[in-house]
Amino acid sequence: MYRDFIPKTKIRLGISACLLGEPVRFDGGHKRSAFCTDALSDFVEYVPLCPEAAIGLGVPRPTIRLEQHDDKIIATSAKGNDVTEALEAYGKEQAVALDQKISGYIFCAKSPSCGMERVKLYQGESKMSTSDGIGLYAKEIMQHNPILPVEENGRINDALLRENFITRVYAYSHWQHLMAEGLTAGKLIEFHSQYKYLLMAHSIAAYKSLGQLLADVSGDLQSLSECYIVEFMRSISSPVSRKAHTNVLQHLQGYFKNHLSSAQRQEFAKVITDYREGHLPLLAPLTLIRHFLAEYPDEYVAKQRYLHPYPDELNLRYAI
Repeated sequence: MYRDFIPKTKIRLGISACLLGEPVRFDGGHKRSAFCTDALSDFVEYVPLCPEAAIGLGVPRPTIRLEQHDDKIIATSAKGNDVTEALEAYGKEQAVALDQKISGYIFCAKSPSCGMERVKLYQGESKMSTSDGIGLYAKEIMQHNPILPVEENGRINDALLRENFITRVYAYSHWQHLMAEGLTAGKLIEFHSQYKYLLMAHSIAAYKSLGQLLADVSGDLQSLSECYIVEFMRSISSPVSRKAHTNVLQHLQGYFKNHLSSAQRQEFAKVITDYREGHLPLLAPLTLIRHFLAEYPDEYVAKQRYLHPYPDELNLRYAI
């Protein structure tokens, strides 16, 4: 049944072109990401963009940097050219062009155009800097659609951040398909039902508040759905702890307690404990749940996106 969760067509992701190995960086090089080009490429369709090349800076080109001048941040090249307006305009243009056409974006870390955080920000024309800037192009993309899943190539090497990003991408893609088909109250309730345990893993408070939000769907469905998806995407924006996963696993365990023998219940409990203590990856208890689910079918449990938030072939839960 879980195969029904997987989109029939590849999910589209925006990406900094250099991460796909395209030689578009200032020095004519690239920042090829093995995860993006090798592991993820079978499941997504990329929209590669390089804002610096797109605004005509050329390859190779002088480096650019972000500078703080009073309350204004500008991007200047090593030759002293101000490219702020061009980068911001291109960002606004692409934000509109890509709106609802992509389900996530992978940026190049620390880039003055594409970095989503921790970009070097100089104090005027001095050599003094902090690391709290945001790339001008990336800022426009993120401001236009605050709930769009975004990540950077450096952070995506972290197993927990990588798994969380892909989970968000597939959840957001699912939402986009519902909206494209025409959202109804019934579809909204079903969406929430399918993500019950994923929400519980991320935030019990959000799970409860979103449930309360949907207690009455007889009013303005458009406004309700907008409030819902903003809170939903916010609530799943951070990785899940082992403690939180353990809580969800124990809830799922309860669906099978009347079917299992004493020995099976003990085995189940031990696998969950071993996971909680860090001796096993998350895949171990999930595999056991899937095994018992095949033997003792339960429609409600089977439809939970928590069990299959993205294609199993990505193997992301081996590492968490």
